Amino acid sequence: MADQKKKSSSAEVRSDAAAGAGNEPRVSLWERLENPPPAPRTVLTPDRIAEVAVGVADAEGIEAVTMRRLATELGVAPMAAYRYVAGKDDLLELMVDRVYGELTAPEAGAGWRATLRTLATSTRDIVLRHPWLVQLPTARAAISLTPNRLAAAEWGMAALSELDLPPDEMMVAVDTVGAYVQGRTASEVATLRLMAVQGAADGHALRTHLAPEMTYLMGTGRYPAFRTYIGTARRKDDARWQFETALDCVLDGLATRLGI
Repeated sequence: MADQKKKSSSAEVRSDAAAGAGNEPRVSLWERLENPPPAPRTVLTPDRIAEVAVGVADAEGIEAVTMRRLATELGVAPMAAYRYVAGKDDLLELMVDRVYGELTAPEAGAGWRATLRTLATSTRDIVLRHPWLVQLPTARAAISLTPNRLAAAEWGMAALSELDLPPDEMMVAVDTVGAYVQGRTASEVATLRLMAVQGAADGHALRTHLAPEMTYLMGTGRYPAFRTYIGTARRKDDARWQFETALDCVLDGLATRLGI
């Protein structure tokens, strides 16, 4: 009975919106997937579509993912997937949601700092497994609304809500950590791509490739601090240490600024 009332209410909202706009309102991908049109038999599922699309992107990059390629990989007619996704935008949403389902859930009661740290390090792991995530259009990467992405935000907000912070400050904290992760992982993936292009097996090999530029620039004497770093740093290739150390700096800053 409750489900029937919920569906009725949802229908009324759509009806009111249509009456005001003069046409049919856009229906969310997630609502359509939970209420698919009847079909004589089910050949595909949203999860299977996302699984195959993610596999193509992981192997060949996001540019290789097209509706035609997807149909080929699934072994179905070109139009078959359109029962579930209206086009490439919907497909990207499904792919993002699937990989964010790999997030490690923070431990209950772990506290705001441990929760945000777990979400950040787990997100980095996901991006390194699926580097095409940093190739998504900036707006989609930043604000894509999917169930699993919202679950991550919910975990962070729930942990912060225990501190009795204003809602705006809670969201700033979650967004700040998210922006750090997005920028840092994009830089890390770009470095890995450059290494692959240059055939560099590690950071030392990449620096050897860049040696002519570095030798000249250091020889100008204009960058003494950077020259000291190049000559004395011991963790130039420890990407995880760099990521987690900078993450702790961000969390320390939030704690100081928000008084938590």
